Amino acid sequence: MELLSQMWSLLGLLTVLQNILPTQLLSLLHSLWESLQDALTPYSYFDIPEFLGSAAVDPNDLYRHVHLYLYHYLLLHPPSPPPRLTLSSSPSSPSPPSFSLSPNHSLQDSFAGHRLLWTHHSDTLHDSLEERRSFSLRLPKRHSSALLHPYLSHLSSSAHTIAISSRDRRIFTNSSPTSWSSVPFRHPATFQTLALHPELRSFLLSDLDSFMAGREFYARVGRPWKRGYLLHGPPGSGKSSLIAAMANHLRYDVYDLELTRVPHNSALKSLLLQITPRSIIVIEDIDCSLQLTGERHSKKRKADDEDDEGERVTLSGLLNFTDGLWSCCGEEKIIVFTTNYKGGVDKALLRPGRMDVHMQIGGCGAHMMREMLGRYVGGEAEEGEEEAMMDAAERCTRNGVVITAAEVGEVLLRNRGQREVAIKELMAELELRINGGCSEELEEGWVEEEEVEVEVEEEAATGREKRRRGRNGCAVREASGGWERQVRFFGRLRSLTKSESGRRGV
Repeated sequence: MELLSQMWSLLGLLTVLQNILPTQLLSLLHSLWESLQDALTPYSYFDIPEFLGSAAVDPNDLYRHVHLYLYHYLLLHPPSPPPRLTLSSSPSSPSPPSFSLSPNHSLQDSFAGHRLLWTHHSDTLHDSLEERRSFSLRLPKRHSSALLHPYLSHLSSSAHTIAISSRDRRIFTNSSPTSWSSVPFRHPATFQTLALHPELRSFLLSDLDSFMAGREFYARVGRPWKRGYLLHGPPGSGKSSLIAAMANHLRYDVYDLELTRVPHNSALKSLLLQITPRSIIVIEDIDCSLQLTGERHSKKRKADDEDDEGERVTLSGLLNFTDGLWSCCGEEKIIVFTTNYKGGVDKALLRPGRMDVHMQIGGCGAHMMREMLGRYVGGEAEEGEEEAMMDAAERCTRNGVVITAAEVGEVLLRNRGQREVAIKELMAELELRINGGCSEELEEGWVEEEEVEVEVEEEAATGREKRRRGRNGCAVREASGGWERQVRFFGRLRSLTKSESGRRGV
């Protein structure tokens, strides 16, 4: 009781002194007290205010970095017992509420074997409702000079990575000759949902991860931090979905460059300068976008280039865009070209440095078909039915018959939830292509389509001549003398498909 009485007496004395002593003297006493504390304590303290200066108009980037870093730290390493947190959300953002360290509460961190303490302060100004927020960092005094700069560098680097990975990603298009417009990018394709050969998936993931972590490597070898990919294969093989999966894996923005909207090389350079780092630049159907292939070998085209210089995008301008001096403007960029036919792309674009990785996205093989079957329809089929379908898919591959992932997906989509029906319809499709002679010659995974029309006379019917073509734009080649047997086979397949469709109510 005596101790409490003395404490109350001391507090009363301090209150009286605070009211009667001048403000300057009180400030001096407060400074002396803080200096005494700093001299006696084994720690060093560093304040990080929210704003620089007293006007509260110049934000302090380090304060924002600390805020992001502690938020991420609380997510990954929640302390026990947890500190008091402040929740906040934005009405314009669909993301869940975020949280931060509440004012006048602390959070411990560790770095290089030392324990550090962050404290969040919030002070209300006199005669004002305005608050001044700040963070204070406590370090061991003996090691503060050796710890401060490495720790703040680690903190800022981590905060930068968190800010990039958590921001809303967008897809851009050149809506005007020299500017981009964008919308949020929310494509659902990922490497887990994409039907790819395991070796191709493993190689691509490893290559993308190496590129993303290659800042020091590219600086050491003196190359711009960029990489080019060429995706070639038939329509519907999944090239665009693969680009979306790459963007989702890297968490990059996507710039869809439409070359036909770019009037000249200067506009192309202007668009390049506006592309931000950590982006994927996509040029689809490069063989069809502009008449670029072979123009270096055409004297007439060279003369036209001299006459119309600056009035259209040329092959030289595109080469400079991908691997010239202008390509080093900005870093951490990926350029992806797509084409249905690799032979239609000028060889100058194909060399390493412009298209570093050439990836063939061919037809849907047995492994991909099994993966898509489990993802689309699930369930279990009768014993032997799935194996028969895999055998049919392998025979398709051996015979050079291409069925794309888009075509397989459409069959499975129509029969989602009905595994047996989906397998039967897919087998009918595969057998139709194999036995119908829909032979597609492959050149590095793509088809050189050859249109052949065969007249089939059906004597048992009306006697009319019919032009019969196979599915997917492939011709049906009939062996001489064997057309009657094939007509009966197709008739049985049609009746099978009709009966299955009737049971589904289609």
